[in-house]
Amino acid sequence: MDDSIVFFAGSSHPELAEEICAQLNIAQSEISLKAFPDGELSVEILEDVEGRDVFILQSLGVNPNHYLMELLIIIDALKRSSAKSITAIVPYLSYCRQDRRDRPGTPITAKLVANLLSSAGVDHLITCDLHSDQVEGFFEIPVTHLRCQKLLSDHVKKSIEENFIVVAPDIGSIKIAETMAKFLDVELAVIKKERFNSFDVEMTLIGDVANKNVLIPDDLCSTAGTLISAAKLCKEKGAKKTIATATHGLFVGNAIEKIESSNLISLIVANTIPSKIQSSKILSASIASM
Repeated sequence: MDDSIVFFAGSSHPELAEEICAQLNIAQSEISLKAFPDGELSVEILEDVEGRDVFILQSLGVNPNHYLMELLIIIDALKRSSAKSITAIVPYLSYCRQDRRDRPGTPITAKLVANLLSSAGVDHLITCDLHSDQVEGFFEIPVTHLRCQKLLSDHVKKSIEENFIVVAPDIGSIKIAETMAKFLDVELAVIKKERFNSFDVEMTLIGDVANKNVLIPDDLCSTAGTLISAAKLCKEKGAKKTIATATHGLFVGNAIEKIESSNLISLIVANTIPSKIQSSKILSASIASM
């Protein structure tokens, strides 16, 4: 077993931590994570980290405020324990959708989170498929931005028949869709949305999906509305089977129920966010080997 790597895990994603340790043939470093009766968090590093390069895993997809604060406290504890360097592995970085001021009186929360991590003492951030590429520029520390399209493409090859096309569900997902189409060596179609008001949205499919199997990729599945609407439109245009992929599966509200009742055959998600979901349509792709 390799004892040169110092690897701590916060409490957000123990399953992924175990997978990473198994891949690297290492043991998790010891840490105490507790909470006081009033809800304040208590952290204690139980291993000597002085002069050592340290890695800490914490995903921020579920209960992000709690897990972000826990991560910041762990980083502070490591810094005060004289760690040589601290690399934060944050598969899903929350608040990335708040990356600009779209109206007066609003914050740029993604920049605030970047500042908090840097101020706490992180020397290097590793994350997956940021919702907005500009968030990477908010950090004053090195950022390794892992892309999950190759991982998901490999799983797609096992799940769908030949004669298929990649369909970008909206303009914002074109870059991901182009990458997936390139990996899979297939054609690309795009859905263009024109929003007239909060309730009236017109969707136009640019491309031919008739009698083809369809793959709809996106970086994030929250309410699942975008993927399901795209799948429905593709079916109306003559598509055969439709599957989808997403790097991050938040599945808020009744997203799973909507997916179950949709014409999606399956949704492949990377395990950047812990999930206890029981659904025959939801398939998981592990990022541990990345």
